[in-house]
Amino acid sequence: MKLALIGLALLGLFPVGDRNHEPRRNHEGSGFRGRRLPSQPTEFIGHEGARRPLKPEPSFSGPNRYNVLFIAIDDLRPELGCYGVKEAQSPNLDRLAKSGMVFSRQYAVVPTCGASRYALLTGRAPAHSGVTASNEALYQGKTALNPMLLPGAQTMPELFRRSGYQTVNIGKISHTADGRVYAYNGAGDGRPELPHAWDALPTPFGDWKRGWGIFFAYENGKSREDGQGHNALMEFTAKNDDDLPDGQLAREAISQIKGFKNSGKPFFLGLGFFKPHLPFVAPKQDWDAFEGKPIPLPHSPHKPAAPYWHPSAEFYKYSLPFAKKQPLDDDAARTARRAYLACVRYTDRQVGKVLDALKAEGLDKNTIVVVWGDHGWHLGEQQIWGKHSPFERAVRSTLIVRAPGVGPTGKVSDALIENDDLYPTLVELCQPRFTKTHYPLDGKSFLPVLAGTQRTVRDSAVSYWQDAVTVRTATHRLIARRNKDPKNPGFTDIALYDLSKDLDSTENLADTTHTLRDTLLKTLQTALTNHGESL
Repeated sequence: MKLALIGLALLGLFPVGDRNHEPRRNHEGSGFRGRRLPSQPTEFIGHEGARRPLKPEPSFSGPNRYNVLFIAIDDLRPELGCYGVKEAQSPNLDRLAKSGMVFSRQYAVVPTCGASRYALLTGRAPAHSGVTASNEALYQGKTALNPMLLPGAQTMPELFRRSGYQTVNIGKISHTADGRVYAYNGAGDGRPELPHAWDALPTPFGDWKRGWGIFFAYENGKSREDGQGHNALMEFTAKNDDDLPDGQLAREAISQIKGFKNSGKPFFLGLGFFKPHLPFVAPKQDWDAFEGKPIPLPHSPHKPAAPYWHPSAEFYKYSLPFAKKQPLDDDAARTARRAYLACVRYTDRQVGKVLDALKAEGLDKNTIVVVWGDHGWHLGEQQIWGKHSPFERAVRSTLIVRAPGVGPTGKVSDALIENDDLYPTLVELCQPRFTKTHYPLDGKSFLPVLAGTQRTVRDSAVSYWQDAVTVRTATHRLIARRNKDPKNPGFTDIALYDLSKDLDSTENLADTTHTLRDTLLKTLQTALTNHGESL
């Protein structure tokens, strides 16, 4: 037992301190006041969490204490070397992981781009906001942000901007590909998707001319949305990184970083890479890098009996280079998985360029770096190719955080994290001068996990997809739908999976594990009640 405790301590995962701590939530007229960062960070050694000082790092005190480089990568599930995926080629993200902390259980609260980013940017849980599927929630309908400047910030970058930060959006941070409101076909007025949030929106369009053009891009200015019928699932013909949009996004980010160095002001740079989102497009070198390399088949290719499976419409609407079958045959499955890995390799290289520029300008020592995937993606598991499900593969996503001078580095945390936890965490780390938010922040700061003083800050993570709601614990996932009949409250279509040994388990234990099922149903009901039952 003592040896086990020592092992947890050395991993920076030993639970000490107040497990029930929650940061004070701030809303109209109420400032966010988090705990002070330790003046000298510590690491755990030896028995029962004994501590010793880490090597001293630069001192961070007062407001606006860190810059923020926030990198969002679309559709990036934890398919990286630092997550133990042997076939992945991700040396730059793996390098970042060694100087930060990897979170192996970070969950998108909604497994679709716009709704996941809505929760991240506003700090509002779906049960509170009602956003459980919409990609247009930030700018359409009753959930749309107010175009007026309100007493409290409506989004995270707005709060940083009102604190005196330079805020810049390159690529896809909110739902639109460049931060401006346009439809796929180009219709729209181009207003900022996040009012009062950004000082600049310098996303380069290149030969694609517009935001959704670069998002659905092929080489030489072609796009899925250009009206010319381009619809290939994959294309790996480009010679250079800058022949495709993500390479141009990285180049613009490097230019902005050089400008930040000269300005002397704190900055919040949102950099949103597109790949590995469909279509699978990257330079030829990234496809060739996997030639002759083993590409494993989906671990669990069995279709689940629960009514949450979907036929992968987003994937199958493309023109496939193999037979359009469900399920795919083995060679086709390996080809599609190879294409995803090639896109990850391409984006990893762009991340590396940006991180190198940050270091070259001497800004790495006082800049928090976050790499975040907006949700997961099925790569054939459970006969699904895509997101849009309440299963583990669709809601579990990538999160790597490097906060200079805070806690142990090079560690993997199994703490349960929801993506709406990022907002209060960055606020508590950076201590921005402006602290009012328009709505209360529903997430929990996981600074104690980063600092190595607690193993986790929550016992469960709750996600939503359309009318389904799901809760993840350390060992199990329960999925259910709420009965819509007010005379018959409760849940239906209940599925319970033991994920302790198999993340893709399709064995429904709901009818045989009654005590755990009922406990988790109560957890769901509590989550919905605490957030106002807006669903």
